[in-house]
Amino acid sequence: MNPLVKFDFNGAGVRAVTDEHGEAWFIARDVAELLDYVDTDQAIRTHCKGAQTYPVEITGQVRHVKVIPERDVYRLVMRSRLPAAEAFEEWVVGEVLPTIRKTGSYQRPMTQAEMIAASANILVSLERQQAQQQVDLVRVERKVEDMERFHVWDHRPSNCLSLTGVKAEMNKRYGLSGAVVDYVLKDWPHLPNPAGMVRNGHEEALGSQYMVWAKTLVTTAFKRFVSECQMETATQARHPYFEGRFRLVQEVQS
Repeated sequence: MNPLVKFDFNGAGVRAVTDEHGEAWFIARDVAELLDYVDTDQAIRTHCKGAQTYPVEITGQVRHVKVIPERDVYRLVMRSRLPAAEAFEEWVVGEVLPTIRKTGSYQRPMTQAEMIAASANILVSLERQQAQQQVDLVRVERKVEDMERFHVWDHRPSNCLSLTGVKAEMNKRYGLSGAVVDYVLKDWPHLPNPAGMVRNGHEEALGSQYMVWAKTLVTTAFKRFVSECQMETATQARHPYFEGRFRLVQEVQS
């Protein structure tokens, strides 16, 4: 392996090396952390097919670290929920890889096949971005349609909870973090439907509204979510649809 080449993406560091064939290998943990995976080791084991352990010189010492090839970087990007994941992919293709080929200790010009492949990767990324934009647009349109059908109250009904209320209640009952609550309410396949919207009465809110959920539906939904979890330690659990481990207290508090 050649010396480390360091890059900066929006303030986050990413390190890479080239092997004797001039192929780029990225420090796996750097990529997984930047893409906001909660459990980086699990993400690497699950999504990276070509991960290998290599000796790399870091701060004057040779350490054996997990490195991944370019194709595994794309696998982590595709499964990341980070909004900037696609921008990261374009940055890797458009800046990092060309720089590595120019400044790495193994220097050689790109072959015609590599230039075609790099161009193809950019086109695929752009097409994926356009497709995602269409999906996002459809979601926004559906949300607007749903909101038009929602009840709108001047005051929050006593049998409903706001997002803040749901987070406080589920933290009290199960020790769940705000990120897990957000997932259950927004992305979980069995998410509870909102009950309606409430007008924000604060003057500075300028007539904005916030969403509320029926207490009974929320309680039932989270009870089911918790029942689907698998405990790995006394307080750490996993769910089949949620990336990484999270805190969970099985005993419901009264």
